[in-house]
Amino acid sequence: MAAATRTLHRRDHALSHTEEQLRVLGGGAFADGTLPTFADKLRELGRWPLLPGSIRIFQVNVGYQCNQTCRHCHVDAGPDRKEVMDRETLEQCVEAVRESGIPTVDITGGAPEMNPHFRWFVGALKEAGAREVIVRSNLTIFSANPKYHDLPEFFRDHGVRVVSSLPFYTADRTDRQRGEGVFERSIAALRRLNEVGYGMPDNDLVLDLVYNPVGAFLPGGQKDLEAQYKRSLERDHGIVFNSLFTITNMPISRFLEFLLASGNYDDYLARLVNAFNPATVDGVMCRDTISVGW
Repeated sequence: MAAATRTLHRRDHALSHTEEQLRVLGGGAFADGTLPTFADKLRELGRWPLLPGSIRIFQVNVGYQCNQTCRHCHVDAGPDRKEVMDRETLEQCVEAVRESGIPTVDITGGAPEMNPHFRWFVGALKEAGAREVIVRSNLTIFSANPKYHDLPEFFRDHGVRVVSSLPFYTADRTDRQRGEGVFERSIAALRRLNEVGYGMPDNDLVLDLVYNPVGAFLPGGQKDLEAQYKRSLERDHGIVFNSLFTITNMPISRFLEFLLASGNYDDYLARLVNAFNPATVDGVMCRDTISVGW
């Protein structure tokens, strides 16, 4: 699955519209009853309707601008996207966090660091009482422009928890998903984070990695993959980190385009349905997370 070159938005692709994605997903095997829907599964468990609990996480997508155009991107981000959250909206987010007391703010994108108000936003959230600020970084942003070179120090100075995507611990599989040279630049960024103290066992500067599959398959066991990542990255590159999280690719946006174009769509949906795990229902994001779009 090679990296994409342009966003759906730039190509004016039908799948750049949420309504079209929902139309595709709502048809076929779900429409004719071949596959049960999520609601059907919850009804079988006696868990429908699924109700929210207390809000723990305030997630903010600060824009679709990104220095990469990954083939699997769920939000169709890329260099040709210019939509970013403005200062006024960010200020409203800060006030919402201050007034609600929600403990964790999760900042995502695109590459969230490309929002011109990003650094102000992080500082303002800390002043507003956010106990934890998470930044989801693609790592290569550190070397994309000199103005980003000091991001590791900025993250350290503000006590940011860094969650970084690294599709695999080898160059071939990472570059296949994210573009040529991404692995090498990601390794350099991880070294920088280690140098300023991230991922070390003797402090609270948390560096987590995220794995999601390169193709139309589901991730393996998180515990085993974490052990493989830790062993390989430390042995081959001298890199340490705290935890690895595995993420299943959602069949939306550019990953949906890939599934349809490659003829994997029906099989992938069946895999998702057959892998349904009732034990995960209580932990789904919609129960404890508010998500704010750019």
